[in-house]
Amino acid sequence: MAKINDEERQALLRNVEKKSSRSHQFLVTLAALLVFSSVGVVVSLLHKDTSEHSVTTPHLVVGQQGAVAVELETCSEAGLKILKKGGSAVDAAIASALCIGVVNSFATGIGGGGFMLIRNGTDYEHIDFRETAPAASYRDMFVDNPMAAQIGGLSVGVPGEIRGFELAHQRHGKVPWGDLFESAIQVAEGGFEVTDLLYSKLVKSKIWLEASPEFSKVYAPSGKIAQPGDIIKRPTLGATLRTIATEGPNVFYEGTIAESIVNATQAAGGILTLEDMKNYRPLIRPTISTWYHGRKVITTSSPTSGPALLSVLNIIEPYLFNVTGPTPLNIHRFVEAIKYGFAFRTEIGDPDFLDNEKRIEEIISKEWADQVRKNMTDDKTHDYSYYEPKYESNDPHGTMHLSVIDKDDNAVSLTSTVNLMFGAKFMDPVTGVILNDELDDFSIPGVPNNFGLYPSPYNYIEPFKRPLSTITPTIIEDENNNLELVVGGSGGSQILTATLNVILNTYDFHQNVFEAVKAPRIHHQLIPNEVQFETGYSSEVLSVLTQKGHLLRNLAETGTVSASQAIRRFNNGTLHAASDPRKNGLAAAY
Repeated sequence: MAKINDEERQALLRNVEKKSSRSHQFLVTLAALLVFSSVGVVVSLLHKDTSEHSVTTPHLVVGQQGAVAVELETCSEAGLKILKKGGSAVDAAIASALCIGVVNSFATGIGGGGFMLIRNGTDYEHIDFRETAPAASYRDMFVDNPMAAQIGGLSVGVPGEIRGFELAHQRHGKVPWGDLFESAIQVAEGGFEVTDLLYSKLVKSKIWLEASPEFSKVYAPSGKIAQPGDIIKRPTLGATLRTIATEGPNVFYEGTIAESIVNATQAAGGILTLEDMKNYRPLIRPTISTWYHGRKVITTSSPTSGPALLSVLNIIEPYLFNVTGPTPLNIHRFVEAIKYGFAFRTEIGDPDFLDNEKRIEEIISKEWADQVRKNMTDDKTHDYSYYEPKYESNDPHGTMHLSVIDKDDNAVSLTSTVNLMFGAKFMDPVTGVILNDELDDFSIPGVPNNFGLYPSPYNYIEPFKRPLSTITPTIIEDENNNLELVVGGSGGSQILTATLNVILNTYDFHQNVFEAVKAPRIHHQLIPNEVQFETGYSSEVLSVLTQKGHLLRNLAETGTVSASQAIRRFNNGTLHAASDPRKNGLAAAY
């Protein structure tokens, strides 16, 4: 076990002596607020029937039976409606995902894919509905024109979301398939308000969006992009969802919807065929786990970044963050562990095309973490090469995450994506489906990057292959297999660190689930070799990181944002749910 050094000992003494530093004042104030918030929740629980209503304090939603946390209140309520009808966690997750795919289609939708971690009783299942490369794909297809991997038909992978939802519903669903589409259809046909988040995406996409007949019809009906508060309707997509609800998933992969998507993709220069659509299959993959301070952390295996998440937790566990707190030294150690996690991530790929199962097992082991800690230095950070990445890492983009717990403590952690903002930036005019540009998540062979690292051959494009992902849906149990936390994140390369930040905030820094989600985050992805942080970190932490050689950059400068949705179940049966305020989300519970 790692020893507490002088810096940590002094930090503990400062806490005991209660010296009046600014950081201490902040902690005291926060503690007081949390106490009063907790009292408010308790009082509310005493005076409300929590089997019928949720309690919000102010964005910490409390319930007893079930909870749904999505990045939009309307879609959290869509899932909750299904739970109240007797639906399972899987049913609710599907309903909420379909709903958010209508509203936040810049990040997710039925034209994309993703991963689902399911808890059924004490059993776990990982459903991989990631998009696949079409049969006509080949390794060098974007070497001469990398932008074609991001925009247009050639960038489109075979969508996996509907088949993934079908498989999950077949195995774990309780309510009829068609019921899961009701809220999404209502939102699409009845309209939804342009949020500040959606408006910010429209502003960034203004030039090409207003020039696109399909997109402008939806998002710029007057010739100019819609403004906050405007109502957007998507009747074409609503009709498509209604068809899938009544006729079943096959119509999306073999029927008229499939034909329309293929025709639109090929007209935009793509290679997607009807055979590609017909042959798509979601996969049930193994889950992986580790123990962290007496709790079992379960996540998804390759091609997600679940293995990297477990490796980071194993590395930092002996430092006892839960005792010493978020000291500057511990933040440095956390960053160093993340850098090793991202170095290891360069060795992950589609396991159906890569035989490295033993290597994955090695790097998620406690023994490997012990060896890593021997190389970590408390006094300084290092150049990227010190962490021995094998290849250049890919840099994935936007996503959506949701978390669900039902009355039987079944749970779902689901993340889905269309990759870049509005995917391939084209919409099938007949179905209203926005297609993904997931082929951009593959590595493109060629010259090394500015740091001398070559693209990973583990992630080269091949027919039917699934690209590497930073998605890390996670569920945590106590030592007696009781459900405790469902968490995950969105935000491309920040997904891994967002999820880690929430886990540490919850278990090591003892924050309630909303504070854990809301708290400022720190991010590193090895390349570029800089610590990216959100506003809110103390000057002391930032100063010490600088002294240790870290280059610092405020995440606001990057124009990117991560968002986490989390639900915690307590031993007394109470549920705390939180959606990330970074996307103005609000969870729902009953």
